[in-house]
This record gives sequence, C-alpha cells and structure tokens, in this order.
Amino acid sequence: MKGETKTWRPKLILASASPRRLELLHQAGLEPDALLPADLDEAPQKGELPRLLASRLAMEKAQAALKVATTRPELSGAYLIAADTVVSVGRRILPKCEVINEAAQCLRLLSGRAHRVYTGVVVVGPKGATRRRVVETRVRFKRLSGDEIESYLASGEWRGKAGGYAVQGLAGTFVQKIVGSYSSVVGLPLYETLSLLAGEGYPAHVFWLNRV
Repeated sequence: MKGETKTWRPKLILASASPRRLELLHQAGLEPDALLPADLDEAPQKGELPRLLASRLAMEKAQAALKVATTRPELSGAYLIAADTVVSVGRRILPKCEVINEAAQCLRLLSGRAHRVYTGVVVVGPKGATRRRVVETRVRFKRLSGDEIESYLASGEWRGKAGGYAVQGLAGTFVQKIVGSYSSVVGLPLYETLSLLAGEGYPAHVFWLNRV
C-alpha cells in the first residue's frame, strides 16, 4: 500500500519439517523462507551421552541443510536454524517413538519420576559462522494410571515424539513441574535461539513492528 515502508528481511532456513518448531518460530514472529529437513540416522553412538547426542544431531542437521541450500540460489545469504531434542532418564536415552510398544515403555518409565530434556540448537550465519548451544530442562511427571497411559496411547500423540509424549498436547496434564525452558521441551528453546540469531546479526525484533 502507498505510504508503507518495506522492511528488508534476511532469509531464514529451518532445518526441520517439525510443525512444533515452525509454530514456535511463528510465536517469535519469524517466518522461514524454506524448510530443509534432513533424513539422518538418529541412533546414539556407543556410550554417547544425551547432551552430546542432541548437540551432534543438531549440527548434522545443519550441515545437511546447508548442503541442500547451496544448490538453491534463492537461499544465498540465508541464516539457518537446526535443532534436535533428546529425552533421557539418567544416561538412558529414550527413543523417538514410532510403534505403540515403545511409547508404552517410555510412559511407564517416566511415570512418577523426573527426567531431562536436552535440545541442541545450531545457528549458521550467511558467512558460515556457526553458533551452538544445548539447553537442559528437567520435567517431572505425576504417577500415571493404567487408564491414563492407555488413553494417551490411543490418542496417537506419542507418534514420532522423543520420549513418547508431546508436552504441548494432552501430556501437558501429566507434568507436575518443569525447571528450565518449556519451549525447549516442545522442540526449540526460543530465548536461546533468538540469542544465537542476534549474535550473528539477525534482526529478529524488526519483524515485531506493525504486527497488529
């Protein structure tokens, strides 16, 4: 419209097809120009700790997305965000559940106890500079009844989720306490992600202007 000032917007790539991560970016006022998910083997290496797994997979996702981005001229000079979330009980890493028996085992293990959620975040700037961080959050579940577990399994929300649950959905009713970042448990710690972007000169807050 006449009289409007068009704000320059640097391009942004999200190295994920996760609807949850996309929604979190939208919450922060950001709209990726491309979604470039990576098809990786996410199995932990022998003896690999949960924190190191989250960091490694986030970096591998970033590297895979960058490889694709270099073949697309329209993404030249883009910023890139990659992330991976790992749920653990002690040193035991819980799977991203694809079958119902896996999810049932995870829920029974998590019932009535605390666990940790690690999300690794990598931001790559237009000149290739890389910043990374791992965010640790402690989550405590109430003791789950057999009916609650069976009903949650029937909902299907567990499918593809680390630890067999999605905190932003029905499983939010299982949570007694969270110490740390809620958005990290969902899949992308917003404070840390925007801090990493700002460190590379990405003007995220510019896009908050005139949103209403």
